[in-house]
Amino acid sequence: MESKVSTKIAKTSLQSPKPKERDLLHHLEAYLAKRDGVDKLLKISRYATKIILASSVLPETLTLTGRLKSFETSVGLSRKAFRLGKFVQDLNALRNSHFDSKQELVLSIIANGGEGLYYFVEQFIWLSKSGLIDSKYSRNLQKISAWAEFIGYMGSLSLKFMDLKRIKEDELCLESTIEIAVTRGNGCLEEEQRLRKLREKKLMKKLSIVQDFADGLMALADIRDGKGRLSAPLFVSCAGLLSALISTHKNWVSC
Repeated sequence: MESKVSTKIAKTSLQSPKPKERDLLHHLEAYLAKRDGVDKLLKISRYATKIILASSVLPETLTLTGRLKSFETSVGLSRKAFRLGKFVQDLNALRNSHFDSKQELVLSIIANGGEGLYYFVEQFIWLSKSGLIDSKYSRNLQKISAWAEFIGYMGSLSLKFMDLKRIKEDELCLESTIEIAVTRGNGCLEEEQRLRKLREKKLMKKLSIVQDFADGLMALADIRDGKGRLSAPLFVSCAGLLSALISTHKNWVSC
């Protein structure tokens, strides 16, 4: 009797416990408690509205069109308020980072420095649009902001491509280890779990690269004042919505 009980306990202990599913409302509460969470929901709302307006689905004379334009402008201004002090996170990212090479150091300075300057200038753009600062400075501030954002994304993309290369190398190494273990008839459960997590990480990194490309295109459109094929309102709005959806997914998974 005791042997049966002990065997049963042993089998139970070997089974990995199933991860407890998180309550949806608690997860949503945690997501909305983050500044980025609310900001990205506003971003989705804004660019979804811009797509409707840019696609000319609604006639200009329609009352709803005017309301959507007002809504889009209001949401855009609200999002700038969420960026107050956000440049500090880029300063901390630079301070707390460890670099394996001078190339990484330079790219990190470009990425975090560009993004930090962008968020810093955005505060003054918000003050200008809110009426506290003379609006005559708004155009120059927007140019500085757009250039800083664009340069920051170039640095960020370079770093992420380097990270993606390292992840792929680690993935190939793990796949080889698993293949050898299977050939020898050895267990490789731990390696398979690591490989699964590594592939998830690779997917998130790829999504992050797509997001940076989309945001970079929007920054380029701001630099060019909406001129050129890549600066068409509908194209830029679609890029903005894509970026918002990816960022929302990343924030949802991480919180």
